[in-house]
Amino acid sequence: MVEDEVVRGSDFCEISFFGLYIMRLVIHDSYDDVSLWAAKYVRRRIIDHNAGPDNFFTLGLPTGSTPVGMYKKLVEFFKEGSLSFKHVKTFNMDEYVGIPRDHPESYHSFMWNNLFKHIDIDPQNAHILDGNAKDLIEECNSFEEKIKEAGGIRLFIGGIGPDGHIAFNEPGSSLVSRTRVKSLAQETILANARFFNNDLTQVPKQALTVGVGTVMDSDEVMIIITGAHKAFALHKAIEEGVNHMWTVSAFQQHPRTIFLCDEPATNELRVRTVKYFKGLMDLHNKMIEPL
Repeated sequence: MVEDEVVRGSDFCEISFFGLYIMRLVIHDSYDDVSLWAAKYVRRRIIDHNAGPDNFFTLGLPTGSTPVGMYKKLVEFFKEGSLSFKHVKTFNMDEYVGIPRDHPESYHSFMWNNLFKHIDIDPQNAHILDGNAKDLIEECNSFEEKIKEAGGIRLFIGGIGPDGHIAFNEPGSSLVSRTRVKSLAQETILANARFFNNDLTQVPKQALTVGVGTVMDSDEVMIIITGAHKAFALHKAIEEGVNHMWTVSAFQQHPRTIFLCDEPATNELRVRTVKYFKGLMDLHNKMIEPL
């Protein structure tokens, strides 16, 4: 519950309190401000890690409209010379089953077009689930093993849907789930029709997705929530208890979580919640300053 977090929140913003990490809520005025802060935080974490040939930084990445602004800023940082992905390994959250990887709506295409082709990452270090694998269960198990072999994920970034789902962990998903094959809810299929010429026969009915438990295993989680249409989901995520019908709420229990949102996304939050965390912005902005 936020009331409990508020009591301890200032200690968390100083990085730790008796060795325990506590949830942050970072509020910005606009989507563009959120995107810039998120990109600067990623840059700071990669640089602080001192990434090198024997010390790769591992990053979990989302797709969808929410992270596009962050990806644009990361590309800008690379082009200006302030960030390199040469010693970064990435693991994406999900992929559709049964559409070619070069399909314009595949998540392979999304990541290539929005980030990977514009930076210096080694393609072998960019891991995306294969929705056309002969054995989908083995593909999911292999993905989990690759994460372990990489030493786990240092920072997992996610967005959410209006119903509070993260990746394809839709309402009712297990909060300890691992990477698996997931049948998509009818609401998701209908919502995705706009990306497939409004032809329901073309919309994938299944996807491969990391589980909530997979993301919970990462050292740190950053959830980006923007827009008034996701305000109720943010309320459920931080002001009420953990609930498998709102899978994003699981990250209340992660030892190091950042919920990053814009002003419209706070519309359903209590006034005192918003005022409190806005009062911590000076501390939050120190988290993205270069050392």
